[in-house]
Amino acid sequence: MCMEQTGKIKEDFIVCTDVAEEFPITGGETFKVAEELNFTVHKNEFLVLFGPGQCGKTSILNMIAGFDLPSKGSIVVDGKQVEGPGPERGMVFQTTCLFPWLKVMGNVEYGPKVRGVKKKERREKAQHYIDLVGLQGFEKAFPIKLSGGMKQRVGIARAYCNEPIVMLMDEPFGHLDAQTRYLMQEDLMKIWQKEKRTVIFVTNNIEEALYLADRILVLTNCPAKVKTEYKIDLPRPRHYTDPEFLKLRKEISKIVDHTL
Repeated sequence: MCMEQTGKIKEDFIVCTDVAEEFPITGGETFKVAEELNFTVHKNEFLVLFGPGQCGKTSILNMIAGFDLPSKGSIVVDGKQVEGPGPERGMVFQTTCLFPWLKVMGNVEYGPKVRGVKKKERREKAQHYIDLVGLQGFEKAFPIKLSGGMKQRVGIARAYCNEPIVMLMDEPFGHLDAQTRYLMQEDLMKIWQKEKRTVIFVTNNIEEALYLADRILVLTNCPAKVKTEYKIDLPRPRHYTDPEFLKLRKEISKIVDHTL
């Protein structure tokens, strides 16, 4: 738990304690991805994991998602130990991972469908999130007909449609062109403000981190540890040319490890 300046207690919704991950390589040695990793995430917080490429950010996200389990330590989400994947943790990947044989509606409603939610209910829910991400009118389009940004919107809508309590986002805009990336950042903020979730967002783009985050955890190179953290008090919507934005950008840039 932690105390805000207002005196209000903020809940530690996700707790990573002494987390380590390693895997065997040739010669009987092991490669350490993370070690002594300790951090918490507050309920409905937008947390950004920031660091250079190949520093272990995706591996951390995969452990929270339950796709991988720590070699040591523990990860607790909403009071429960993570022991595998679960619908309460939604994932948006670097690549869209849409089902190409399903239309937009079919992709978005897929999670509720496999859980046995009745057609009328899941269609209404899926339509709500399709509208939320600005894709009304594209319900019958196949993914091949969509732009990169539109595909990621479908991925976000699909994740939200499962109604997770935690959204895990692994550089979802990394493959988009610059203009589309800016637009997606703006839209993601609007979606998050309307449909509050606890979000952990991975990026190696410092402007993106500053634009989105309530708090930024700066990671070291492998094995990943938390090097420092920044609480971002800039009002939203944020502007890339704001003097305080640029000041923070310069400060954080100086302390980021170089990629090995």
